[in-house]
Amino acid sequence: MVKYRSFSVLGNLAVVNFPFDTKSNGKKKFAQKILKENSNIKTVVEKSGIFKGRLRKMQTKHLAGEKTKEVLYKENNCVFRFNIDDTYFSSRLSNERKEIALKVKKGAEVLVMFAGVGPLPIVIAKLSKAKKVYSNELNRLANKYAELNIEKNKLKERVELVSGDIKKVALNLKKQGKTFDVIAMPRPQLKDSFLQEAFALSKKGTIVYYYDFCKIDEINLIVDKIKDEAKKANKKIKILNSKNAGELAPYKIRCRVDFKVL
Repeated sequence: MVKYRSFSVLGNLAVVNFPFDTKSNGKKKFAQKILKENSNIKTVVEKSGIFKGRLRKMQTKHLAGEKTKEVLYKENNCVFRFNIDDTYFSSRLSNERKEIALKVKKGAEVLVMFAGVGPLPIVIAKLSKAKKVYSNELNRLANKYAELNIEKNKLKERVELVSGDIKKVALNLKKQGKTFDVIAMPRPQLKDSFLQEAFALSKKGTIVYYYDFCKIDEINLIVDKIKDEAKKANKKIKILNSKNAGELAPYKIRCRVDFKVL
Protein backbone atom coordinates (compact mmCIF):
# COMPACT_ATOMS: atom_id res chain seq x y z
CA MET A 1 0.00 0.00 0.00
CA VAL A 2 1.31 3.45 -0.91
CA LYS A 3 1.93 5.70 2.05
CA TYR A 4 1.08 9.39 1.75
CA ARG A 5 1.33 12.45 3.95
CA SER A 6 -1.88 14.22 3.05
CA PHE A 7 -4.77 13.93 0.67
CA SER A 8 -7.16 16.81 0.13
CA VAL A 9 -10.20 17.30 -2.06
CA LEU A 10 -11.15 20.50 -3.86
CA GLY A 11 -14.46 20.05 -5.63
CA ASN A 12 -13.97 17.13 -8.04
CA LEU A 13 -10.17 17.23 -7.84
CA ALA A 14 -7.93 15.39 -5.35
CA VAL A 15 -4.45 16.60 -4.42
CA VAL A 16 -2.04 14.05 -2.95
CA ASN A 17 1.21 14.91 -1.18
CA PHE A 18 3.51 11.87 -1.43
CA PRO A 19 6.73 11.21 0.48
CA PHE A 20 9.78 12.03 -1.67
CA ASP A 21 10.76 8.39 -2.11
CA THR A 22 7.41 7.19 -3.54
CA LYS A 23 7.87 5.52 -6.93
CA SER A 24 5.95 6.68 -10.00
CA ASN A 25 3.96 3.46 -10.46
CA GLY A 26 2.96 3.54 -6.79
CA LYS A 27 1.65 7.08 -7.19
CA LYS A 28 -0.44 6.14 -10.23
CA LYS A 29 -1.87 3.04 -8.52
CA PHE A 30 -2.89 5.13 -5.52
CA ALA A 31 -4.44 7.76 -7.80
CA GLN A 32 -6.52 5.07 -9.55
CA LYS A 33 -7.61 3.78 -6.13
CA ILE A 34 -8.85 7.26 -5.20
CA LEU A 35 -10.89 7.48 -8.42
CA LYS A 36 -12.35 4.01 -7.90
CA GLU A 37 -13.41 4.65 -4.30
CA ASN A 38 -14.67 8.23 -4.74
CA SER A 39 -17.22 8.71 -7.52
CA ASN A 40 -17.27 12.49 -6.99
CA ILE A 41 -13.55 12.81 -7.78
CA LYS A 42 -12.75 13.11 -11.49
CA THR A 43 -9.08 14.15 -11.38
CA VAL A 44 -6.10 13.26 -9.18
CA VAL A 45 -2.94 15.35 -9.10
CA GLU A 46 0.28 15.21 -7.11
CA LYS A 47 1.49 18.24 -5.24
CA SER A 48 5.02 18.52 -6.62
CA GLY A 49 6.06 21.87 -5.23
CA ILE A 50 5.36 24.45 -2.56
CA PHE A 51 3.48 27.72 -2.94
CA LYS A 52 5.95 30.22 -4.35
CA GLY A 53 6.25 34.00 -4.12
CA ARG A 54 3.67 36.68 -3.63
CA LEU A 55 1.37 35.11 -6.23
CA ARG A 56 1.46 31.85 -4.22
CA LYS A 57 1.41 29.55 -7.22
CA MET A 58 1.48 25.80 -6.56
CA GLN A 59 3.01 23.13 -8.77
CA THR A 60 1.05 19.94 -9.41
CA LYS A 61 1.42 16.96 -11.71
CA HIS A 62 -1.52 15.09 -13.27
CA LEU A 63 -1.75 11.45 -12.17
CA ALA A 64 -5.15 10.10 -13.19
CA GLY A 65 -8.60 11.00 -14.44
CA GLU A 66 -9.61 14.03 -16.47
CA LYS A 67 -6.70 16.22 -17.50
CA THR A 68 -7.70 19.51 -15.94
CA LYS A 69 -6.37 21.76 -13.20
CA GLU A 70 -9.58 23.77 -12.93
CA VAL A 71 -11.74 23.29 -9.87
CA LEU A 72 -15.35 24.05 -8.98
CA TYR A 73 -15.45 24.27 -5.19
CA LYS A 74 -18.28 25.03 -2.76
CA GLU A 75 -18.18 26.34 0.81
CA ASN A 76 -20.18 28.65 3.08
CA ASN A 77 -23.07 28.69 0.61
CA CYS A 78 -20.73 30.07 -2.05
CA VAL A 79 -19.19 28.60 -5.20
CA PHE A 80 -15.68 29.20 -6.57
CA ARG A 81 -13.93 28.33 -9.79
CA PHE A 82 -10.14 28.48 -10.05
CA ASN A 83 -7.02 26.81 -11.46
CA ILE A 84 -4.93 25.22 -8.72
CA ASP A 85 -1.61 25.84 -10.51
CA ASP A 86 -2.21 29.45 -11.49
CA THR A 87 -4.04 30.76 -8.44
CA TYR A 88 -3.91 30.30 -4.66
CA PHE A 89 -6.79 28.76 -2.74
CA SER A 90 -6.88 27.14 0.70
CA SER A 91 -9.92 25.12 1.71
CA ARG A 92 -8.43 24.97 5.22
CA LEU A 93 -9.36 28.63 5.69
CA SER A 94 -13.06 27.97 5.18
CA ASN A 95 -13.89 28.32 8.90
CA GLU A 96 -11.68 31.40 9.14
CA ARG A 97 -13.59 33.03 6.33
CA LYS A 98 -16.91 32.26 8.00
CA GLU A 99 -15.69 33.50 11.38
CA ILE A 100 -14.54 36.84 10.00
CA ALA A 101 -17.70 37.26 7.90
CA LEU A 102 -19.94 36.79 10.93
CA LYS A 103 -18.03 39.53 12.78
CA VAL A 104 -18.65 42.15 10.08
CA LYS A 105 -21.32 44.63 11.11
CA LYS A 106 -24.22 45.87 9.02
CA GLY A 107 -23.31 48.71 6.69
CA ALA A 108 -19.56 48.19 6.98
CA GLU A 109 -17.17 48.88 4.12
CA VAL A 110 -14.55 46.14 3.95
CA LEU A 111 -11.17 45.82 2.24
CA VAL A 112 -9.65 42.38 1.70
CA MET A 113 -5.98 42.43 0.69
CA PHE A 114 -4.37 39.44 -1.07
CA ALA A 115 -7.86 38.21 -1.91
CA GLY A 116 -6.90 35.68 -4.60
CA VAL A 117 -9.92 34.36 -6.51
CA GLY A 118 -12.24 36.09 -4.05
CA PRO A 119 -13.18 33.55 -1.36
CA LEU A 120 -12.98 35.89 1.64
CA PRO A 121 -14.63 38.94 -0.01
CA ILE A 122 -17.39 36.75 -1.39
CA VAL A 123 -18.04 34.89 1.89
CA ILE A 124 -18.13 38.21 3.75
CA ALA A 125 -20.62 39.64 1.25
CA LYS A 126 -22.72 36.48 1.33
CA LEU A 127 -22.86 35.95 5.11
CA SER A 128 -22.85 39.54 6.40
CA LYS A 129 -24.76 42.74 5.73
CA ALA A 130 -21.66 44.67 4.73
CA LYS A 131 -22.39 47.66 2.51
CA LYS A 132 -19.47 46.99 0.15
CA VAL A 133 -16.51 44.63 0.03
CA TYR A 134 -13.40 45.55 -1.95
CA SER A 135 -11.25 42.68 -3.24
CA ASN A 136 -7.55 43.39 -3.87
CA GLU A 137 -5.21 40.95 -5.63
CA LEU A 138 -1.99 41.26 -7.63
CA ASN A 139 -2.34 38.07 -9.71
CA ARG A 140 -4.15 39.01 -12.93
CA LEU A 141 -5.47 35.51 -13.58
CA ALA A 142 -6.75 35.28 -10.01
CA ASN A 143 -8.60 38.55 -10.57
CA LYS A 144 -10.23 37.09 -13.67
CA TYR A 145 -11.45 34.13 -11.63
CA ALA A 146 -12.54 36.51 -8.85
CA GLU A 147 -14.62 38.45 -11.36
CA LEU A 148 -16.21 35.18 -12.51
CA ASN A 149 -16.84 34.07 -8.92
CA ILE A 150 -18.41 37.39 -7.97
CA GLU A 151 -20.80 36.95 -10.88
CA LYS A 152 -21.48 33.29 -10.06
CA ASN A 153 -22.45 34.24 -6.51
CA LYS A 154 -24.62 37.15 -7.73
CA LEU A 155 -22.67 39.76 -5.78
CA LYS A 156 -21.69 42.24 -8.52
CA GLU A 157 -23.41 45.07 -6.64
CA ARG A 158 -21.61 44.39 -3.35
CA VAL A 159 -18.11 43.14 -4.21
CA GLU A 160 -15.75 45.39 -6.17
CA LEU A 161 -12.35 44.44 -7.60
CA VAL A 162 -9.46 46.82 -6.94
CA SER A 163 -6.68 44.88 -8.63
CA GLY A 164 -2.94 45.51 -8.54
CA ASP A 165 -0.08 45.96 -6.09
CA ILE A 166 -1.61 46.87 -2.73
CA LYS A 167 1.08 49.52 -2.15
CA LYS A 168 -0.01 51.41 -5.27
CA VAL A 169 -3.69 50.69 -4.67
CA ALA A 170 -3.44 51.98 -1.09
CA LEU A 171 -1.80 55.21 -2.29
CA ASN A 172 -4.57 55.79 -4.82
CA LEU A 173 -7.30 55.05 -2.30
CA LYS A 174 -5.66 57.32 0.27
CA LYS A 175 -5.54 60.17 -2.27
CA GLN A 176 -9.28 59.70 -2.72
CA GLY A 177 -9.73 59.95 1.06
CA LYS A 178 -10.96 56.38 1.26
CA THR A 179 -10.94 54.50 4.58
CA PHE A 180 -12.51 51.22 5.68
CA ASP A 181 -14.43 49.89 8.65
CA VAL A 182 -12.82 46.46 8.32
CA ILE A 183 -9.53 45.42 6.74
CA ALA A 184 -8.70 41.72 6.34
CA MET A 185 -5.14 40.68 5.51
CA PRO A 186 -4.78 36.97 4.65
CA ARG A 187 -1.13 37.55 3.69
CA PRO A 188 1.26 35.23 1.86
CA GLN A 189 4.55 34.41 3.57
CA LEU A 190 6.48 37.57 2.73
CA LYS A 191 8.85 39.75 4.71
CA ASP A 192 6.75 42.89 4.26
CA SER A 193 3.87 43.07 6.73
CA PHE A 194 1.88 45.60 4.62
CA LEU A 195 0.61 47.03 7.90
CA GLN A 196 1.58 50.55 6.85
CA GLU A 197 -0.88 50.25 3.94
CA ALA A 198 -3.56 49.01 6.34
CA PHE A 199 -2.97 51.88 8.76
CA ALA A 200 -3.07 54.39 5.88
CA LEU A 201 -6.57 53.17 4.99
CA SER A 202 -7.85 52.92 8.56
CA LYS A 203 -9.79 55.34 10.75
CA LYS A 204 -10.98 55.44 14.32
CA GLY A 205 -12.83 52.19 14.94
CA THR A 206 -11.36 50.21 12.02
CA ILE A 207 -11.02 46.50 12.80
CA VAL A 208 -8.05 44.72 11.22
CA TYR A 209 -7.70 40.95 10.84
CA TYR A 210 -3.99 40.38 10.30
CA TYR A 211 -2.48 37.02 9.34
CA ASP A 212 1.17 36.08 9.78
CA PHE A 213 3.36 33.02 10.25
CA CYS A 214 5.36 32.05 13.31
CA LYS A 215 6.41 29.26 15.65
CA ILE A 216 3.56 27.89 17.69
CA ASP A 217 4.68 29.64 20.90
CA GLU A 218 5.68 32.98 19.34
CA ILE A 219 2.39 34.71 18.52
CA ASN A 220 3.44 37.36 21.04
CA LEU A 221 6.24 38.37 18.66
CA ILE A 222 3.67 39.03 15.92
CA VAL A 223 1.63 41.13 18.35
CA ASP A 224 4.77 43.13 19.23
CA LYS A 225 5.47 43.68 15.51
CA ILE A 226 1.96 45.06 14.99
CA LYS A 227 2.37 47.43 17.94
CA ASP A 228 5.71 48.66 16.54
CA GLU A 229 4.18 49.26 13.10
CA ALA A 230 1.29 51.14 14.71
CA LYS A 231 3.74 53.48 16.44
CA LYS A 232 5.52 54.14 13.14
CA ALA A 233 2.17 55.02 11.57
CA ASN A 234 1.28 57.21 14.58
CA LYS A 235 -1.75 55.04 15.31
CA LYS A 236 -3.07 53.81 18.63
CA ILE A 237 -4.48 50.30 18.64
CA LYS A 238 -6.10 47.77 20.92
CA ILE A 239 -5.37 44.07 20.49
CA LEU A 240 -8.71 42.26 20.51
CA ASN A 241 -7.65 38.66 19.98
CA SER A 242 -4.84 36.42 18.77
CA LYS A 243 -5.23 32.82 17.70
CA ASN A 244 -3.71 29.82 15.98
CA ALA A 245 -5.35 29.77 12.54
CA GLY A 246 -3.83 26.51 11.33
CA GLU A 247 -0.69 24.40 11.46
CA LEU A 248 1.64 24.64 8.45
CA ALA A 249 4.46 22.40 9.61
CA PRO A 250 5.66 20.93 12.91
CA TYR A 251 5.72 23.83 15.39
CA LYS A 252 4.94 26.41 12.67
CA ILE A 253 1.51 27.99 12.38
CA ARG A 254 -0.53 30.58 10.57
CA CYS A 255 -1.73 33.01 13.21
CA ARG A 256 -4.40 35.70 13.20
CA VAL A 257 -4.29 38.84 15.28
CA ASP A 258 -7.41 41.01 15.51
CA PHE A 259 -6.95 44.64 16.51
CA LYS A 260 -8.86 47.90 16.59
CA VAL A 261 -7.60 51.32 15.59
CA LEU A 262 -8.40 53.83 18.35
